[in-house]
Amino acid sequence: MAELKLKTVIRSQGNNQALKDGTVKPRTFAFEFEEVDALIAAFRRMVRGNEFDICEMAITTYICAKAHGKPMTAVPAFLVRAFHHGAILVNAKAGIRAPKDLEGRKIGVNRGYTVTTGVWARSILQDEHGVDLSKVLWVLSGDEHVAEYRAPANVVPIEKGKAMGDMLASGELAAAIGVEANAPDVKPLIPNALEAGLAALRQRGHYPINHLVVIKDELLAKYPDLAADVFDAFARAKRHYVERLKAGKVEKPSGIDEVHRRVMDITGEPLPYGIAPNRNVIEELIGHALTQGIITKPVTAEALFAPSTRDLVG
Repeated sequence: MAELKLKTVIRSQGNNQALKDGTVKPRTFAFEFEEVDALIAAFRRMVRGNEFDICEMAITTYICAKAHGKPMTAVPAFLVRAFHHGAILVNAKAGIRAPKDLEGRKIGVNRGYTVTTGVWARSILQDEHGVDLSKVLWVLSGDEHVAEYRAPANVVPIEKGKAMGDMLASGELAAAIGVEANAPDVKPLIPNALEAGLAALRQRGHYPINHLVVIKDELLAKYPDLAADVFDAFARAKRHYVERLKAGKVEKPSGIDEVHRRVMDITGEPLPYGIAPNRNVIEELIGHALTQGIITKPVTAEALFAPSTRDLVG
């Protein structure tokens, strides 16, 4: 019988590398990797065209897509995590002395309102600084991956012909999330961002999930063991990476590797996979998705993941 080959898109960072180079192989199928540049284009193609069998995806894009009935289901392999305290830039001349001063102002958001970095950054403004998100006018530089999604009334598109970085540099926007702007008046809203993120991890377990893995529903229906095998393969590859990280054997460590090392010093595990070790952060994100209008109805953590993977930890 011919081996089942599944068209797969994932990034090549450390915790996936053993899958990419064949060191770790799934038991019931073979990955057929396709490179998509940039990765966010794969998210859109998966959401809008169901183009891949297995695909890395931003978690809030997935939550939104699931709410709109897109035929895909996730496994709780959380490939990318990050702290987003540094994602918020402000114009120093806009009179923003504290985050609460952002109320009543215009804030840019790179790409769409449902972008995961934006959701987590807004959660920081709300949870750590008491910002009323409904009192901000959010200005988007792009559209949403989920075409059917409709944003709240205080979310508007950027004016035609304008660039978000220029608007931030000129002061037309008081702040922006996820935008690069090399201008003398632009600075981070929250200084020492990584340390602020690590402090949030220590104090309240705040360790945001950015990306997970989704599988076509038609494949899950046809192959009952597939979801668990996908999870197992990603978990084994991740453990291979973490062992090398602990042993100091990661060659030319990146900024991402350094964040993983700092997290590992605090929690012992830089990339926990599975619902159980991540329940609090998953439920935190679901709560913010509701508060921010990404979804309109509550959802449980279990409902987001393939049944055969709900009790798995890796």
